[in-house]
Amino acid sequence: MSGGLSRGDLAPRPLMEGSCDLQSTPLRRGWIRCGTGCVLTTGYEEGLAMRTTTLGTNGPEVGVIGLGCMGMTASYDLATPRDDSTSIGVIHQALDLGMTLIDTADAYGPYTNEELVGRALTGEHRQRAVLATKVGLVMGGSSPTAGSGTASPGAGRNGRPEHVRKSIDDSLRRLGTDHVDLYQLHRVDPEVPLEETWGAMAEAVAAGKTRHIGLSEVSVDEIRQAQAVHPVTSVQSELSLWTRDVLAEVLPYCAAQGIALIPFSPLGRGFLTGRFSSFDDLPQDDFRRQLPRFQQEALRANLAIVGRVREIAERVGASPAQVALAWVLTQGRQVVPIPGTKTPKYLVDNAGAADVELRAADLADLDALPAPEGSRY
Repeated sequence: MSGGLSRGDLAPRPLMEGSCDLQSTPLRRGWIRCGTGCVLTTGYEEGLAMRTTTLGTNGPEVGVIGLGCMGMTASYDLATPRDDSTSIGVIHQALDLGMTLIDTADAYGPYTNEELVGRALTGEHRQRAVLATKVGLVMGGSSPTAGSGTASPGAGRNGRPEHVRKSIDDSLRRLGTDHVDLYQLHRVDPEVPLEETWGAMAEAVAAGKTRHIGLSEVSVDEIRQAQAVHPVTSVQSELSLWTRDVLAEVLPYCAAQGIALIPFSPLGRGFLTGRFSSFDDLPQDDFRRQLPRFQQEALRANLAIVGRVREIAERVGASPAQVALAWVLTQGRQVVPIPGTKTPKYLVDNAGAADVELRAADLADLDALPAPEGSRY
């Protein structure tokens, strides 16, 4: 194994009752919290490359922080001309930093994100990457289920088996590869039995077109339905300091089943970094302008969350983004966040979250942050 510790090295050391001094013990890269709130060290040492984990019990090895690529071609700041050269450089730099999970989707663009990632991941870069893409979310809102549930604004769903079979081939062509490492169902289509959609994705595994398959934005019952057909390697869902829904049921179930959780938007779509203090700070052509939490009154109220994160960041000597990501990492060894960026300096800052020390008092303060004003979508 290269660039990290083995799975066995990451096993927490048992602590005797009364032996844990949480006020004086920092939570550092490789440390996790036990179910009762105690902090356990995994034995990680300074000087190694970004530590690694696996996507699920039998999934591929990845760096504990990955890279979400959506914003390189879709959704954010669309009025600014794309800089594909810089974006490709960011993907390459992510691999150099140990952020080996590279996440895209056919819906991003649509299609342009996969094309860009495919141009970035050639030769040895493809060999070093754990490449993940998705199917099932259709931009344009033309499907009967457009805009329902947790789909992004203006998006519909298509979980028909024939769509899955065609889409994996189209994705492989755009990505310039003969297989992906993880193929994910972007959203469940309520008009199609999940077992049928998942069965078609299992066919892609059997055909060697993907090594593993995962779900996104699902309930525990839906995970169980899929498991009855084929093993679930991962579940991708939003998780951050201001979106914690999955902590109640989905994450505990995934942990018990050996399923990885891949949090998207772990920085609250950039809000938790402190870069936005008003609605007018958002770029003009940016889908966050449609989201309830970014509307002026809600945003103003939510600045209290950012202010508290900033205070804690100053206390621990880190950036707000690093503190927000470090908190996500404490939720379990199977949690692999994929913060998105197309900017080299933000990429380096995100990677540095793996080194941030959070003490028990910091975690308590972060856990106590108020719920945000406004819904997700």
